[in-house]
This record gives sequence, C-alpha cells and structure tokens, in this order.
Amino acid sequence: MPAQVNVQEAKTHLSGLLARVEAGEEIIIARGGKPVARLVAIEPAPLRQLGLLAWSVPESFFEPLPEAELTAWE
Repeated sequence: MPAQVNVQEAKTHLSGLLARVEAGEEIIIARGGKPVARLVAIEPAPLRQLGLLAWSVPESFFEPLPEAELTAWE
C-alpha cells in the first residue's frame, strides 16, 4: 500500500519524499484526505542509436552546370 501524505506535508518534505520515491516507494498526495496525485519515479529514457544514412553523391554533381542553367540563375 503506498504511503499517503497531505499537500502541506508534501510541500514541507518534498526532498525527503523524492528520496523515498527514488528508492522505489510510491507516494499518494491527498487534499483533505482525498487522493489527488501519485508521486512515482520515472523510467530513464532509453539511449537512442545514432543512425547514419548510407548514400553517395554522383560524380556528375561536381561537373560544371550547362550554360542554359547558369543563365537561368542570373
């Protein structure tokens, strides 16, 4: 059964509650005795694999542009 604390206690002892959550405990925060929120540890995001795209530039890319193309850019 998770521990339950009221809002004022949670505000006063937040650092301690966070330490308990990091240790694996679940804390319920209540307002007027009614549960409102659950304080739980989050799972760390998985490491993302860097994907490299395999592609190449054709040799024709480095050839001079045709005269018609050059004049179109002027």
